[in-house]
Amino acid sequence: MPDDKRPGLTKQTLIDTALRLLDEVGLEGLTVRRLAAELGVRSPALYWHIRTKQELLDGMADAICRAPGMGPPRDDESWQDWLLRRARAYRATLLARRDGARVVAHARSLSTETVALFDQELTAMVERGFTPALALHTIASLTYYVNGFVLQEQAAAPTPGSLEQVPAMLLAALREGGGPVGEKAFEHGLRVLIDGTSAALSPTPGTGRQGNRTPGSTGGASPRPLTP
Repeated sequence: MPDDKRPGLTKQTLIDTALRLLDEVGLEGLTVRRLAAELGVRSPALYWHIRTKQELLDGMADAICRAPGMGPPRDDESWQDWLLRRARAYRATLLARRDGARVVAHARSLSTETVALFDQELTAMVERGFTPALALHTIASLTYYVNGFVLQEQAAAPTPGSLEQVPAMLLAALREGGGPVGEKAFEHGLRVLIDGTSAALSPTPGTGRQGNRTPGSTGGASPRPLTP
């Protein structure tokens, strides 16, 4: 019989167990009742540690975001290499978890510890010539790109059709570079974002201002989690 007073039950235990269950049953199969049964307690016992399932998902997303490692660039690392490393590690972490990208997409908040690490990253980017707004928008764009790309990778693969029905130019593109999902496609998009950021960071000729920056603009904080 489940025990509502199981010793050692903590919020972190719930998150760790939920992540393990996620790999087994996916996001659709992850319920509070299933989690309680896995822990050997009744569902009400979980609410001493999490108030809602959304809070559980936020904790899971927080753990996923921090798993690849957060923090500023290394002393001998350019911001470009750091962002490339950061994005690749984040994608690998999302792919390592069943429905990992969906969990992060459902998140509404991150822990104060994770936000503090994110602030350290923004500070390091400002020290390398970014404005605060450009630093925020750059990490947001990369994060949303990786999330969206992995969502496609983790979605059910469409049934392949006959290549005889594919138009000539599309067929040539597929044979030359593969499909729109995969390692080569991911690296292309990543490089486009890095190159675009480099252009935005460079002074606009004759103005001394950063490219694509509206004078006086400060940008706005995104309502969705932006880390790792």
